[in-house]
Amino acid sequence: MKRTLLIVALLVATTLSAVADKGMWLPSLIGSRIKDMKSKGFKLSAEDIYSINQASLKDAVVLFDGGCTGEIVTEKGLLLTNHHCGYDAIQALSTVEHDYLTDGFWAMNHAEELYCPGLKVHILQRMEDVTERVNAGETREDIIAKAEAEGVGFKAKVESMYYGNIFYLFVYREFSDVRLVGAPPTTIGKFGADNDNWIWPRHTGDFSVFRIYADKDNNPAEYSADNRPYTPKRHFEISTAGIKEGDFTMIYGFPGNTQEYITSDAVKYIAETSDPTKIALRTARLDIIGAAQSASPEVRIQYAAKQANIANAWKKWQGEVLGINRLGTYDKKLAYEARFREENPTKAYLLDSLAAAYERNIEGYFNYELFNETLRGIELQQAVAIALSDKLSEEDKVARAELFYKDFQVDVDRALAVAMLTEYEKMGTYISEELKALFARHGGAKEYATWLYDNTALGTLEGYRAADVANDPMAEFARAIAPIAQRVKPYTYRNLSNIPDIERWFRPYVKALMEWDTKRAFFPDANLTLRVAYGKIAGYEYADGEYHLPQTTIEGIMEKDNPEIYDYNIPQRLRDVYATKDYGRWGVTMNGKYTVPVCFIATNHTTGGNSGSPVLNGKGELIGINFDRTWLSTMSDIEFDETLCRNIICDIRYVLFVIDKVGGAEWLIQEMGL
Repeated sequence: MKRTLLIVALLVATTLSAVADKGMWLPSLIGSRIKDMKSKGFKLSAEDIYSINQASLKDAVVLFDGGCTGEIVTEKGLLLTNHHCGYDAIQALSTVEHDYLTDGFWAMNHAEELYCPGLKVHILQRMEDVTERVNAGETREDIIAKAEAEGVGFKAKVESMYYGNIFYLFVYREFSDVRLVGAPPTTIGKFGADNDNWIWPRHTGDFSVFRIYADKDNNPAEYSADNRPYTPKRHFEISTAGIKEGDFTMIYGFPGNTQEYITSDAVKYIAETSDPTKIALRTARLDIIGAAQSASPEVRIQYAAKQANIANAWKKWQGEVLGINRLGTYDKKLAYEARFREENPTKAYLLDSLAAAYERNIEGYFNYELFNETLRGIELQQAVAIALSDKLSEEDKVARAELFYKDFQVDVDRALAVAMLTEYEKMGTYISEELKALFARHGGAKEYATWLYDNTALGTLEGYRAADVANDPMAEFARAIAPIAQRVKPYTYRNLSNIPDIERWFRPYVKALMEWDTKRAFFPDANLTLRVAYGKIAGYEYADGEYHLPQTTIEGIMEKDNPEIYDYNIPQRLRDVYATKDYGRWGVTMNGKYTVPVCFIATNHTTGGNSGSPVLNGKGELIGINFDRTWLSTMSDIEFDETLCRNIICDIRYVLFVIDKVGGAEWLIQEMGL
């Protein structure tokens, strides 16, 4: 009990001293930040942000599809998130005949809304400090089971904070009947695609619209035609009053992963080994997929979501390395550690122990990452896993196989396998004897990969149905890499520092830091749990003499518009609206011109998982949807620099403009009370 109270006291003391726009704060402890938030323009109370006794803003935030955030904006469960968060669902519903990626989709009534199989959203019911229960010996599984028994559709998890110094229980309601309501054409929702990803200025309408459905009692339920729109406890009011530089902003969402407290050993591994290797491997994969997509409209649709998922982290890692080097993060860590040693000589052993633990685990973790980027990326293994699974019924196997082959092209997978097996042969030190034998039998990795795809019968759904899968060469390959999967399994953690052999030393190290560095803002690293981040709308100096303004407009879209380049070929409807300046209620005068706002930037501390998060003004009103960071901001997962780090937001006025003037879905505008 004393240990937990000490950690909480340290947490409150350090958060009170933090003044920079930095941090991802637990909503249940946001009371320690309210004074600072109010000094920067926030008008509400801590109880308005998070409460278990009354409806609060937390009840309008959802964890979307297990890796993004969304926000409820009406009393009928209407949900906004990013286009790239809804991308998998939109792609799965698309065909060549109904290409919702290219053409967009707009339901004009509830009956036209499309059910998205497999898509789930979670709404937090409460969070609870269970450190004492864990320390008393109660298992996480027992704590979770008790929480899930409390209500219909309840799902729970126990998460570690500060490397196991504190534990929190998070209890959610899980909704599995989620339907697509609207999505702009990809050339709005993903305008600029990979070229503009992580870049400012930005002109992307990165949003999509869904709706949560529930049973007649407003409880979570499997899809049914009898379900009705979910009635939330709270939804966000929308502000179209506009923004200006210096305005308060707050983000409420589910950030996925930060590593604020790692030592210089981990920074060196990330910047010099991990990121460069993954960047090179994903470059090769993207080149192969991109060439195939350019040659075939069918492949472009089939591999759209896969390509986007590969490209997002690929470009993020590039910016991360640049940012780490630009800030001198490694040298800063070394200096900080040297000061800790000097002022805490009796605890210097913690850094020595951490360094030794990193040394023991770096090879294993590198092989885990290499396995994920190469061998696991060979998709045709999934056909083997489906056919030979002893956990699936025959009916389920048929359905899974049809779904897999719907978005699969064997020639693309062949090219990827040749490239990735060749790279694995060069770098892998955990290679199995079975895979070595296959390489040797065929004269090397490249030659083996070519032989494998020449001889497998699983390249098509028809071939799969007729094949003896257990004796197919692809099954032999799957068996050959199984020992590698087992060998890297002990390293299957979000970050190198989460490996138990390393993390056990972070527990006392972070506690020692909190006791020593009382002026530092200590907040728990992001782990896909609900957090509050706040800051202000602000431009920034990108380079010497180059200042970036915080707002973009529709003029920037038109300047980039190019019918000959798919990612910049905007819909003709948008060109027509621009030509006539038919902006309706969404038009504003800015800097002497009549225009439509598109995106803006702010100083909020964000990361992956914050995609789709509501961006709120000082009154708690929705002013935008978070969707990205600037390129050099991606190092904020490791070091946040408020002078440089900016999150990128789609202005809610542009969202509404597209829904109304491009989609023609005015009924949704009315539903939002506008």
